[in-house]
Amino acid sequence: MVTPDTPMYVISVAAELAGMHPQTLRQYDRLGLVTPGRTRGRGRRYSPRDIATLREVQRLSQEEGVNLAGIKRILELEAEVRRLQEQVERLRAIAEPGRRSAPRSRRSTSCATSPTTPLGWAGATSSGSTRPR
Repeated sequence: MVTPDTPMYVISVAAELAGMHPQTLRQYDRLGLVTPGRTRGRGRRYSPRDIATLREVQRLSQEEGVNLAGIKRILELEAEVRRLQEQVERLRAIAEPGRRSAPRSRRSTSCATSPTTPLGWAGATSSGSTRPR
C-alpha cells in the first residue's frame, strides 16, 4: 500500500516535482531539512510527504525570507506539535467515556497559557511587562 511516507521518487523526479535542482535536495538532506529513504545502494528515494516538505522549505525561504536554520527549527516544532497532538488523541481514547475533568476549584489558575494567550507568551513578568518566553 502506498502511503504519504512511502519512498518512491528518485532525486531527479523529486527535484522536478519540488521545483528545485537535485543538488539543492542533496544539500537539504545534509542539513537535515528533509530525510529521504535510501535504497540498498544508498540512493535517495523521496516520498510524497518529502516533496511537500521541500515545497514548504522553498516557500518559507523565498516568500517569507526565513533562513535555513530558521526553517529547520520551524519544521522541528511542527513535527513536535503533530507528535503531541497524536499523544493527546491516544490519551483521550484511553480515558473513560463520560469521565469528568478535575473540579474547577482544583484546577490551576496559572495564566501561563490559556485558549486566548498565544503560545510562547507567559503573561506578566515580575516587572509587570509582558514578553515572549
